Amino acid sequence: MIAFAVHEFAHAWVAYKFGDPTAQRQGRLTLNPIKHLDPLGTILIFIAGFGWARPVPVNRFMFKNPKLAGVLVSVAGPVSNLILVFLAFAIWYIFVTLGLAPGVPDFFLDFLNIFIGLNAMLFVFNLLPFPPLDGYRIIEDLAPADIRAKMTQYEAYGSIIFLILVITPLDQYTIQPIFYYLIPAVTDGIYNLFF
Repeated sequence: MIAFAVHEFAHAWVAYKFGDPTAQRQGRLTLNPIKHLDPLGTILIFIAGFGWARPVPVNRFMFKNPKLAGVLVSVAGPVSNLILVFLAFAIWYIFVTLGLAPGVPDFFLDFLNIFIGLNAMLFVFNLLPFPPLDGYRIIEDLAPADIRAKMTQYEAYGSIIFLILVITPLDQYTIQPIFYYLIPAVTDGIYNLFF
């Protein structure tokens, strides 16, 4: 809930700062998880181990510089998850350097491990270039107008292809390497910065 709320809040806050009050008017400029959780996406987290939050509404026509603002709004969500990974490691580092680590309860260590892994996963996963993920939106905002129009035509197919890559045996060649190699590389890299 923390990861999803911070991720969606980051999108809403950057959009608001660039002149789009759409999310703010809909009550989405908040860290309250209830405002961001999608009922089906939340249920699936517990049943299937993956899920999603409600996407923050963004009206790119409100931006003075739509390309720059669009990219920054899209990148804000994943970057917020990366910042949460840094914060979790910083908390653990403080416990270690102050000599308090041996007294930390196991449930808190479990929480930090899950928190770090989940936020690292959201950081990497959301940067994949498939609709409706943030990575796709970044590419869409950077693309010239004619290519962007073609991308919009095929967006529905991109979502279907993405689902096929995730829920079929093809995931061992596409998604699983991300989970087994790229996400641990992110967490290991940040761990090495601290320790």
